[in-house]
Amino acid sequence: MSVENQVDELERCVDAFANSIASLEERRLFETVTGSWSARDIVAHLIGWNRNVVRGASQILCGELPFYDVDPGPNYASVNASLVREIDDTDRSLLLEKLAASTGELTAFLRTVDPGAWDHDFGVRHERESLTVKSTVDDLIADYHHHRVQLEQFQATAE
Repeated sequence: MSVENQVDELERCVDAFANSIASLEERRLFETVTGSWSARDIVAHLIGWNRNVVRGASQILCGELPFYDVDPGPNYASVNASLVREIDDTDRSLLLEKLAASTGELTAFLRTVDPGAWDHDFGVRHERESLTVKSTVDDLIADYHHHRVQLEQFQATAE
């Protein structure tokens, strides 16, 4: 998949996720969707990861381990908890604006990455896995898809 195709796929996944949040009844924004996270928490988590990927991908391109992989906790619990606390907005419109802005910053950055560096192995490893910009974006796309499915299942419980 080309850089542009992958970035386009990321944008489609973000849009689909944002539409799920926008269509959620206001009262349900703060109900638990999964584990201990509400829909609001999931949006905050993804805003934070959009920002993290800009910095982390820059580190990968320099042959460095991304900051969030240094001590992430099990399943990135430490990183995610920090993001949910840090982005503490409760207004849906503001959250969706921040999601759109952070996505715009991320995709603008990704479009500056040299296509030859996109899937290049710079020797960065986390838990024996080679990290590339492409694999990092693949993981983010999967996260957006995962959370959209969770929201759709959550919405179906109200019907």
